[in-house]
Amino acid sequence: MRLRQGLYALGVACGLMGLGCQKQEPPTVPMDVPAAPPPTNTVPREGPAATAPVVHQVLEVKAGGPADAAPDAGKPAAIADAAPDSGSAGVAAWTTAAVEKPRGEPPAITLRSVRTGTHADYDRTVFEFDGPRLPGYHLGYVKTPVQQCGSGDDVKTPGEAALEVRFTLARAHDDQGQATVAQRTLKPALPSVLALERLCDFEGEVTWVLGTTRRAPFRVLELTNPTRLVLDVQH
Repeated sequence: MRLRQGLYALGVACGLMGLGCQKQEPPTVPMDVPAAPPPTNTVPREGPAATAPVVHQVLEVKAGGPADAAPDAGKPAAIADAAPDSGSAGVAAWTTAAVEKPRGEPPAITLRSVRTGTHADYDRTVFEFDGPRLPGYHLGYVKTPVQQCGSGDDVKTPGEAALEVRFTLARAHDDQGQATVAQRTLKPALPSVLALERLCDFEGEVTWVLGTTRRAPFRVLELTNPTRLVLDVQH
């Protein structure tokens, strides 16, 4: 009797004093609690990594990074002394001033094709060459009429301005003397570029001139795989 009374009194005391007299179980975490969000600025998952387990890695951004790092093949690789556009490594600024990048290492590099096309805001002319490198070049607006380098005859170009493209050391013929670009004159009649004329292929110099509607800003890009010089003229 006294034992039962003592146990009863002890239970009442625990209840009144708020004491944990019973064995406590560890708390459980509900299974439907959402996971913490991933950190921001994480490396995107692409290609095979998209099926791999998620691993968050914070990117470290430093000011003054290597803006002139070589881009992928087929993208702008280098520009002749032109400031790059924001966010695009190696993309030239638009200009009306002459653009020059001298090179003179032999042998002469062979021009293989000249083609044109139009885009939303500019016309594009592409000069494609053999091998892994471009010859030296000079691009700029010149007085009209222009002259053929051999005969000195005047060449009238359509439009209000003439944009000359000169390559050195370069050639537009093969070892047998046959022209590698069959057409000396192209008339694409684009919004800015009306016509192209080959002026010279002599002693390591190849010159083309573009007849343009006006003295419009242009930009120059070097592309690889295959080796190309790209000339864009604004509309």
